[in-house]
Amino acid sequence: MQKQVEYEDAIKTKYPEQVVIAVSKDRNGEANPVTLGWTMLVSGNPPMMAIAVASRHYSIETIRHSKCFCLAFPSSEMADAALFFGSKSGRDINKFAEFDCKTGPAEIIDSVLLTDAVANFECTLESEMVAGDHIIFVGKVVRSHTNTEPKKRLYTVGPGHKLGSAS
Repeated sequence: MQKQVEYEDAIKTKYPEQVVIAVSKDRNGEANPVTLGWTMLVSGNPPMMAIAVASRHYSIETIRHSKCFCLAFPSSEMADAALFFGSKSGRDINKFAEFDCKTGPAEIIDSVLLTDAVANFECTLESEMVAGDHIIFVGKVVRSHTNTEPKKRLYTVGPGHKLGSAS
């Protein structure tokens, strides 16, 4: 049985919600990470993933400039990094200079991998569309990486940016 409620009440049932970090380089060649809650697989053949980025975020400019992004599934031990990358703007600071987060070079695209992440996906920008107050970017996965050590994935487990593993 279902009952009608306000959107604000129903949406609270979404937790746990996945967390991803997208990394793209700006015009100065600086890698800019942004924490996102909205991502999905959009194609299996070829593999494609989509992310939704708030229209006001600096990452809109960096993704459009670089025409690629690395999509990382952060590990639960990366909660502080995810909070930092999601609460600071790359317009104002170099996030990787301000927060110690291990990175490595991407193999195909001009970006970096987050080495402590559960997985990284190198994506070339295929398309974008406006979706209300966000821009949806669709990327074709051109290389995939997983961590050599077992790690739990990071999720938003409750309102107020409460982060942790889902299990």
